[in-house]
Amino acid sequence: MPLDGVLGVWHNTEGDEFFLSKMKLFPSEIEELSSLKARKKSEWLCSRYLLHLLSGRHDRGACLKDEYGKPYLDGSDYQISISHSDEYTAIIAGPYNVGLDIQIYVDKIKRIQSKFVSDLELNLINKHYEIESLLTIWGAKESMYKAYGKKSLDFKKHMTVSSFAYDHEGFNFEGSVDIGSFYQKYDLFCQKFHNLTIVYAIAQQ
Repeated sequence: MPLDGVLGVWHNTEGDEFFLSKMKLFPSEIEELSSLKARKKSEWLCSRYLLHLLSGRHDRGACLKDEYGKPYLDGSDYQISISHSDEYTAIIAGPYNVGLDIQIYVDKIKRIQSKFVSDLELNLINKHYEIESLLTIWGAKESMYKAYGKKSLDFKKHMTVSSFAYDHEGFNFEGSVDIGSFYQKYDLFCQKFHNLTIVYAIAQQ
């Protein structure tokens, strides 16, 4: 994780009551939580507790959303990104524009690769690490999408991933978002953690 940033992953096996016993929710959060179904409720509770732990603050701040639905921590200058997959929740935070994606290892990523892999990016897929390569490209674009934070991005038209050499222990590469008058390059990092592929994006300064 880059200097001044934090990254946390939580395997949620505790259940909702554990998190509810650890946090005092704000009225707006109680209202939001009441509208969620069981799985989303568990993800919501886990992410808010993990975010508080990562903040290092004694008093918990509310996790709010801007006009585009991008989350932020009330009273903090750090930008945040949240991701869920299966029973896992992950959060990245830092004093820069960030995005994060986690995905469990699943073969079905092959069935949807035409939706997010461009013709040029087909060359990035290592035949020895096909699923891992696809999860890397997907994670890179999902994390850049979250860092961009204004939605309306086409994963094939508006985002590009540079070449990379897959290494389950971790590797750096680059990507970019190009839409209208907006162009931004991102530093990307991918790592395998247990059965998870973790990718995060940081906007280049």
